[in-house]
Amino acid sequence: MIKYLGSKRALLDPIKAAVGLLLPEGGRVCDLFSGTSRVGHALKAEGYSVWSNDLNAYAHVLATCYVQADAERWAASAERVLAELRDVRPDAGWFTRAFCEDARYFHPDNGARIDAVRERIEAMDLEPELKAIVLVSLMEAADRVDSTAGVQMAYMKQWAARALKPLELRLPALLPGEGRATRADAVEIAGEVEADLVYLDPPYNQHSYLGNYHVWESLTLWDKPETYGVANKRVDVRTRKSAFNSRPGIGPALEAVIERVRAPNLVVSFNDEGYLARAELERMLSARGPVQVIEIGHPRYVGARIGIHNPKGEKVGTVGRLRNVEYLFLVGERAGALKAAA
Repeated sequence: MIKYLGSKRALLDPIKAAVGLLLPEGGRVCDLFSGTSRVGHALKAEGYSVWSNDLNAYAHVLATCYVQADAERWAASAERVLAELRDVRPDAGWFTRAFCEDARYFHPDNGARIDAVRERIEAMDLEPELKAIVLVSLMEAADRVDSTAGVQMAYMKQWAARALKPLELRLPALLPGEGRATRADAVEIAGEVEADLVYLDPPYNQHSYLGNYHVWESLTLWDKPETYGVANKRVDVRTRKSAFNSRPGIGPALEAVIERVRAPNLVVSFNDEGYLARAELERMLSARGPVQVIEIGHPRYVGARIGIHNPKGEKVGTVGRLRNVEYLFLVGERAGALKAAA
């Protein structure tokens, strides 16, 4: 899966264990801020019925591929489409100009392949699940040959070694069985959510996922938007703002989600770098039932460890702390029993 700030790759085992404690006999889980769908994919593999939701288009495509699509139905068709796409001749266009020349996220040779493959996908009129699978294949192929530290805010002064490798389309790790993927604002859709457990992993500070992964949004939508700045972000990054990226906005927004979802159990993932303190989150969640908190120490993302550099290769700012604390808040009757036994 793609490199992602806030990815729960290293926390999958604790998250699966938390869900297992609250739902020992399985059930339906709704992930309202699905991001890469790494959590939804892992829970689907564990046998849960999964509903993944996110507002960003690239995240919805990832969820459609990894949660909604049934491998038994779509894998063979996707492999046939990918075989055709592997033979497409490179043809530099908008993507190459925007992200290989005006900005340097990818080598122009790979940019020309991305352009040509993406144009062919758009012309194929594929069914939603099949289109999502091949788009994810292209996104992940591009991610393997990028020249960044993991976010699309800046790029390396010199090409990263991986950026000189050829783009390679691979079939994503599909799973058997069906799930559900939606694209909606979490606050707006919360009242429609009914599940045995809701997993919440909201943005927690000023860093916008749309701003950090604007290339994937443009690759997915293929709307060839006007861009701005050294990072060549989509212009709608300036206007598509989330309350969860706002210090005054995150509390009311998260509280609204917590109040509206219909589920006897919640698991909330948060971080000690977030706008909300642990005590405030416990206050919000206690209205839904007993709360148990698990603390997990974790290294900060790679950009924080090596520092951020400008296009001249000069380090911008200073490296702060190298570790943070990830919190898992478990809410429900079984969380109360666990807390009482501790």
